[in-house]
Amino acid sequence: MPFSRNPTTADQPLVVAKILHFRRQAPWMYALLSINGAALACSYIGYAPRILTHAVPAMMILLALWRIIAWVLPPTPQMLTETGARIVIRRTTVLGALFAIAFVTWALCLARYGGPYQQAHVVVFIGTTVLGCLFCLTHLPTAANVVGVLVCVPFLLFCLLNGNAVFIGIALNIALVTLVFMIVLRDMHRIFENLVASRNALFAERQQAQRLSDENRALAHTDSLTGLPNRRYFFGALEALLASRQGTATPKPPEPFCVGVLDLDRFKAINDTYGHVCGDRLLGAIGARLAADTFAPMTVARLGGDEFGVLYDGPPEQAEPAIRHLCESIHRPIAIDGLEVTLGCSAGIAVYPEAGTTAHALFDRSDYALYHVKAHRRGGCEVFSHEQEALIRVEQRVEAALQVACLERELEVHYQPIFDTRSMTVSSVEALARWKSPVLGEVPPETMIAAAERLGIINAVTLTLFARALEGLAVLPDPISLSFNLSAQDLMSRTTMREIVRMILATNISPTRIVFEVTETSLVTDMATAREALERVRSVGVRTALDDFGTGYSSLGSLQELPLDILKIDRTFVNGMATGTGRSMVAAIRNLAQTLSLECTMEGIETESQLIEVSLAGYRYAQGYLLGRPMPIDALLMTLREHHVQLPDPVPH
Repeated sequence: MPFSRNPTTADQPLVVAKILHFRRQAPWMYALLSINGAALACSYIGYAPRILTHAVPAMMILLALWRIIAWVLPPTPQMLTETGARIVIRRTTVLGALFAIAFVTWALCLARYGGPYQQAHVVVFIGTTVLGCLFCLTHLPTAANVVGVLVCVPFLLFCLLNGNAVFIGIALNIALVTLVFMIVLRDMHRIFENLVASRNALFAERQQAQRLSDENRALAHTDSLTGLPNRRYFFGALEALLASRQGTATPKPPEPFCVGVLDLDRFKAINDTYGHVCGDRLLGAIGARLAADTFAPMTVARLGGDEFGVLYDGPPEQAEPAIRHLCESIHRPIAIDGLEVTLGCSAGIAVYPEAGTTAHALFDRSDYALYHVKAHRRGGCEVFSHEQEALIRVEQRVEAALQVACLERELEVHYQPIFDTRSMTVSSVEALARWKSPVLGEVPPETMIAAAERLGIINAVTLTLFARALEGLAVLPDPISLSFNLSAQDLMSRTTMREIVRMILATNISPTRIVFEVTETSLVTDMATAREALERVRSVGVRTALDDFGTGYSSLGSLQELPLDILKIDRTFVNGMATGTGRSMVAAIRNLAQTLSLECTMEGIETESQLIEVSLAGYRYAQGYLLGRPMPIDALLMTLREHHVQLPDPVPH
């Protein structure tokens, strides 16, 4: 029934709990008064005046029905407050007193009429009604006491004055029972108060536990440095998005959503230069920017380091501009400890379900798109495409073949000559990796090296290739030196560098005939460790060269910080020598190298005119397809025999 339900079971003041429990009993109490009153009035019809049998009971029954309706209606918000509940209790007590006075006065007036049966009905009416009302007023003890006193005292006095011994005995019995009821009700109310207090205490404990649980959950899903959601939250939200798409069995295709990965450009260099404290503050400032620029349906989380994840619950044509805006926001200068720092940001995006239908697949595809952007268009934003999917399959095939490859049997070294432009003789050769897989056939060296780095076997590949290169160098004429490329992982591995030094010292080859080439991208990983590795090999007489100079942002810093002997200029400068600006740039680089006492080698010579321009610009050493393509050691020795009847004079480097 409507009046049997409490609107809430939350933490409540005691007075509110009293009202909410009394609401369930009040309609029954007034219904009892109405039914008993109507029955008594009917038994007196013809014995008492019509005003007592019709008018008065009708008016009192109407008032009782009004109170029933008032209690059946939903409680007002004011009633559920402590102040409002106290007002309702006081009003109920007063109304209870008035109803008690009215009904007992009416009943005693009727008792003056009728015969013994009618008068007995009055006694029964008063006794049953007062006990029923007391039961209903269990949760309002003050009102119960008032009603009990106002009914029993007048009734007892009436019976004593009447002088009827039977009525006096009945009145005393009803008064005694009422007194016992009031004592029991007081104890029941005390138990009720304790229950309410216990419930409120339990509710408070649950609220506290819930608050602690919510705080722990928030801490577990929040990155402490940036205040953004963390990696755990990101993948949980990604799984929830997948579940929402895959849990609907509809014929319509699932709604797309996008997974993005953001990576900061140049953050590591800034972190290494200014310290981790500055780097942490920088990440905090970036986190604040990302949080301010995030809007529904987009979620941004920090995945770790300088990498951030983005979930966009919408199509790529909406997600890509939103993620580009995040990259542009990061690119704006940031003031940290008096410094103005500018970072770049690259982003890769994968779209569900085209790029994948699992969290692992979507994240990997977005990460691959990010890798593609950083390799070809740093600072851009790119959506994973079918072309990239084909590249992934190729890479997976290469990785699978490389994992089972016999490196000693399948890896080869080809040698590309480097010429002295003054005498047009071979001064050195560059060792270049070649892999002929029995499964895949000829694999491009850059593809093989990248796969080896991903698999973590690049050090083994390097040592195998270097051993082959030393074998080739041993059969080359003494003036010719050997250039060998080292990767970033090689420089970071002290074990690999120690083994390389051991291999050099174990041969009869002069270390001065060996040149180790490193690229700027391999140095950015950890400049201090790279410098230490290069100084170690130079300590035994090996020379070092910076390869592909001019393609990185930190070229000048690398020249100052690293122990270098040779500078190899990237082929892009050769292509630009057709213009006056390009020639001036090449000459400026040559002058810079001379100032730093570095030899220069120009890469990418493919035409006679380029060779002439390079020679006129003062570059003594040149390398390119015009002068010689990479070739096996046997072909190189044959070329040397055909073109060099006498050995060239030693060329200092």
